[in-house]
Amino acid sequence: MTSLHILLEGVTTGVFSFVSLQGLLDGLTVGLIYVLLAAGLSVIFGVMHVINFAHGELFTLGAYFALALIAPLGGGYAFFAALLIAPLLVGVVGVAIERFTVRPLYGRNPLYHILLTFGLVLVINDLIYLVWGTGNRSFNRPEIIRGTFELFGFSFSSYNLFIIVFGTLVALAVWAALEYTRYGLIIRAGSQDRQMVRNLGIDIDRYYSLVFGAGAALAAIAGIIVGGTQQVSPSMGMSFIIPAFVIVVLGGLGSFKGAVVGGLLVGVLQETIIRPNVPALEGTVIFLLMIGILLVRPQGLFGTEAPEDESGTLLAGTDGGFLDQDTRLKLGFVMVVLLVLIPFGSGWLYSGYAVTLVTRMLLWGLFALSLDFVMGYTGLVSLGHVLFWGLGAYTAAITLINVSESAFVAIALAIALSAVAAWIVGVLSIRVAGVYFAMITLAFAELFYNAIYSLDTISLFGLIEERPFTGGSDGLFGFGAYYGVGGAGIELNEIEVVLGPVVLGGSALFYYVVLAALVASFFLTRRILNSPFGAVMKAIRENEQRATFLGYDTTVYKRRAFVISGAVAGLAGSLSALNTGLVTPSAAEWIKSGEVIVMVVLGGMGTLYGPILGSFVFFGLENVLTDFTGYWRLVLGIIFILFVIFLPRGLVSLPGQLRPLISGGPGSKPTPDDTAPGGDD
Repeated sequence: MTSLHILLEGVTTGVFSFVSLQGLLDGLTVGLIYVLLAAGLSVIFGVMHVINFAHGELFTLGAYFALALIAPLGGGYAFFAALLIAPLLVGVVGVAIERFTVRPLYGRNPLYHILLTFGLVLVINDLIYLVWGTGNRSFNRPEIIRGTFELFGFSFSSYNLFIIVFGTLVALAVWAALEYTRYGLIIRAGSQDRQMVRNLGIDIDRYYSLVFGAGAALAAIAGIIVGGTQQVSPSMGMSFIIPAFVIVVLGGLGSFKGAVVGGLLVGVLQETIIRPNVPALEGTVIFLLMIGILLVRPQGLFGTEAPEDESGTLLAGTDGGFLDQDTRLKLGFVMVVLLVLIPFGSGWLYSGYAVTLVTRMLLWGLFALSLDFVMGYTGLVSLGHVLFWGLGAYTAAITLINVSESAFVAIALAIALSAVAAWIVGVLSIRVAGVYFAMITLAFAELFYNAIYSLDTISLFGLIEERPFTGGSDGLFGFGAYYGVGGAGIELNEIEVVLGPVVLGGSALFYYVVLAALVASFFLTRRILNSPFGAVMKAIRENEQRATFLGYDTTVYKRRAFVISGAVAGLAGSLSALNTGLVTPSAAEWIKSGEVIVMVVLGGMGTLYGPILGSFVFFGLENVLTDFTGYWRLVLGIIFILFVIFLPRGLVSLPGQLRPLISGGPGSKPTPDDTAPGGDD
């Protein structure tokens, strides 16, 4: 007790001002919430090798189920009943998800689980909006865990103490179940060698459902606890899922012990050191830590390497089914001609919105093409590709405001900086592979996202007066551009091209700028893929180990491909900024990385034209569905999940699927277990 008093006196007199006792308790509170959320995520990966991006939505679902249980009973002790019943309900949802969506993907590359669960994010999130609406809600806590109490002269929150005690008990219960029960023994054995467990006559698949359900229930408990401290909203899971991934990576993918240590470490670090002393760097420090761990020890502090023998390959698109190369080229030419004619019908065949919509499709088609170049041909799934889109957009905007109003200069700088950023990220990231590469690119994208807020203004050490830089949460807007160099050029909004009854103005002319950029990028990347460099990329896609044996430094080839991909993404981002005349932090939100992956898979990765098709289908569906329902992401998410399960090679593989019906001959018939890489440009 004496030593505790000395410690407390030290705190009050400033000896330990750097780490306060209050901050330490707050850190433990936050850390235990992270532990509950990350433990479920980590156990699911450890046993099933599934990275569950929908974990944040299960977290949110737990809070809403609790809300539905507490509200009719008027709060109070109904909170404790909800803390028991709601996780069970979410656990049942988790079992159903595993049984009907995750199970068909066993044997495929773990990255397909990321794609699948991203589709689940869209579905569950829109279901929450559908059932509970868009407004924020709150529920009452029992009187016994409200208010504060005094201890050693300090005031503490009763609810924080409850979280610490309850969270610790739950974590201990999970640990005991894994260590001292037959169920836990089988789970641990299955995580090390699932085939061995099957050989012992144990139906390990049945245990997978229970593991997924238990992980979902843990996420729900965390959601309910957080719901007791803040407003419950449909987007609350989005803000917690990224820190949860940071913790899982720190502790080690698949390690329960790692999730506990990582959660407490991040919580205490965040509340005792970072937030009180350097709040502006709160997000940056955590993600730098994540990147450092991934570079030094990709498997984390307590994790083990994911087994390679159970990892299938990514399924690229087919060669076009019954359409030969010549026919596809002619079809592509016809499509370009049709796209050229789009603005000519604006105003009399259809409204001007059609040009706006197709411009957006072209921009995202260019972005999707950039991702496909590296994902479809080298197998590098970048979850942080939005970094280059956002960097291109901000570089263009900052250049137009501070350097030159020339669109050419802005685009050139955007491409150059995106390429440099891609080279830096590539040098650091490509040394790891698979899910670790996906995670480290996500961390870099989050670093950039946080930097946007931190670099609101810039003064350059007093050498120049303080001036807006990224604009913080407001972003940058009100910039214009001319198309020329050195002050000589034209502004698209000030000219009109009259072609008979058709008048093409600013937006229509910009449409052609975007179309030209997409066509040029397509043929450039296609030319690269047909070169010796591209042949090596395809060899890496087919069998990287064999390419290495042939003497190729595959890391160098992948890095070069990543640089090209980043440059094209930067081009797309800069054109997006020029199109709208504004750029906000939403341009770098991680969800956009998921959306562009949806487009690539929807169209067919490894084909170049497939992702462009995916962009048109994505926004076409959005446009059509929004006329009927505001919950278009729900429908789109279901479609995407069905594609991942039943048509993993995308829309471009449909001709091959239809070949037997047209010719009566045998056709390609991809199955969920099909692991042949295939694909062509």
